[in-house]
Amino acid sequence: MAVGTMKETEKKDILILGIESSCDETAASVVRNGREVLSNVISSQIATHTVYGGVVPEIASRKHIEKINQVVREALKEASIGLKDLSAIGVTYGPGLVGPLLVGVSFAKGLSFASSVPLVGVHHIEGHIAANYIENKELEPPFPCLIVSGGHTHLVNVKDYGDFEILGRTMDDAAGEAFDKVARAIGLGYPGGPKIDAAAKAGDPEAIRFPRAKVTEHEYDFSFSGLKSAVLNYLNSCEMKNETWVQADVAASFQAAVVDVLVENSEKAILSLKAKRFAIAGGVASNSALREAIEAKCRAHGVEFYRPSPVLCTDNGAMIASAAYYEYRNGIRAGLDLNAVPNLKLGER
Repeated sequence: MAVGTMKETEKKDILILGIESSCDETAASVVRNGREVLSNVISSQIATHTVYGGVVPEIASRKHIEKINQVVREALKEASIGLKDLSAIGVTYGPGLVGPLLVGVSFAKGLSFASSVPLVGVHHIEGHIAANYIENKELEPPFPCLIVSGGHTHLVNVKDYGDFEILGRTMDDAAGEAFDKVARAIGLGYPGGPKIDAAAKAGDPEAIRFPRAKVTEHEYDFSFSGLKSAVLNYLNSCEMKNETWVQADVAASFQAAVVDVLVENSEKAILSLKAKRFAIAGGVASNSALREAIEAKCRAHGVEFYRPSPVLCTDNGAMIASAAYYEYRNGIRAGLDLNAVPNLKLGER
């Protein structure tokens, strides 16, 4: 990506079209000045993938191809603007599923070339962090942020716009991935996150003591593979002993184990950084038990707590447009050689 000089004056509104297609949502949004959402259109594929128990990349790619033109047109129409009014087009180019990413990147490049509107490549996790800027107009860096989703679990020190220090990450399964696998194992189906959250409300979080993994070499890292295996072993053990198990209790006990680890590492980061504010983001950030537990910890330490509303926790174009705004303001531009990078690391370009 190239770094250029921004010609627009500070007084001129900057309108960014954000395009997101890293997994199973085809999304587009127009955002003014990084924080005001003029449109936010999301076409979800949940119903399509539910029958398979998870996202099928090839099917997701085809659905993105079918929907992306319609979604972008609708976003522009809802915002009452045309391509000529845009300052830039922001698009997720990684990380994510390579096929779905390529659909969004290719479409954005074609749109940029045809309209002569600058292109900005956006890191998906950076987008999730930026969702907090939309929801909380007063929030500015620095602050630590916990990003938890189906594909990512990161604890990040947001030092400035576009400047991140990764404190910790999952060593194996992401938290959301563990939710999906456990939900399938206990008969709740896909998507696992919201279904376990709902089932857990009727269960006892102390009914079964599942392990809380600690990564001794790196105090802020996470591991959920062992927890997932512990749940499966518990279910198999009950079956072998011909013992019954309660779906709500398993859901609540599993969820409690995940939340405890996420909260413990977050609290360590808050204290170590002497943070005055803390944020969460990503699909699992809409989990009610996680939000309540982290909010309680923040309150106990006198720390301001920020989180996006559920619609901004899921993958969406508004968060990509917001992140692209700050990249654009920093003079970051992408060329027509922009490519999908499925394993893109935060901070890489």
